[in-house]
Amino acid sequence: MAKKKDNHINKPLPVKGINCCRVESIISVDERGQMVIPKDLREKAGIRAGDKFAVTSWEKDGRLCCITLTKVDELAEMVKSSLAPVMKDIL
Repeated sequence: MAKKKDNHINKPLPVKGINCCRVESIISVDERGQMVIPKDLREKAGIRAGDKFAVTSWEKDGRLCCITLTKVDELAEMVKSSLAPVMKDIL
């Protein structure tokens, strides 16, 4: 019997100490430009109605290639932890 091919599409990319870059779902955009995040992913991420997100995009060769969503609370913590050492030296 032939060996089954190992499909890597849903395995995280190796980044030391971080499990990231996993294809969680394939979604569609409706006529109004809206997308639905699947319920299991919303639950896993703790996303509730009314949560706010920062939308970040990356360009490659002049074309938009990636869009990410970051919870505003998480973004605020990232900014604070990045700026705190700089501000400490300034003040």
